[in-house]
Amino acid sequence: MALDVDMLDWVRDLDEADLRRLAMIVSARLGTSGPGVDPSIKVGFRPQSVRCGKADCTSCPHGPYWYAYWREHGKPRSLYLGKLDESELESVARQKQLPGYADAP
Repeated sequence: MALDVDMLDWVRDLDEADLRRLAMIVSARLGTSGPGVDPSIKVGFRPQSVRCGKADCTSCPHGPYWYAYWREHGKPRSLYLGKLDESELESVARQKQLPGYADAP
């Protein structure tokens, strides 16, 4: 089966971060640790309360909301995970294809 030309153009237009996410999804689907997946990357999770910025809000800050933090090529990265119970973090990390969780069953 040949890949669609539009799909190839779409992949060529992806930035580096999206290409790494795509590589993690492909690796998980193939059951390999493919390019762009560094098993040495450590992901940390942290809850944060967030201000909404509305002038008339009486319930700020909101949350706590969970975020994942890690470093890729020396640059700090983060990803919003949502309002979760602590027991749901690993499952959501696998679902969102975070580094180190992409290959997990």
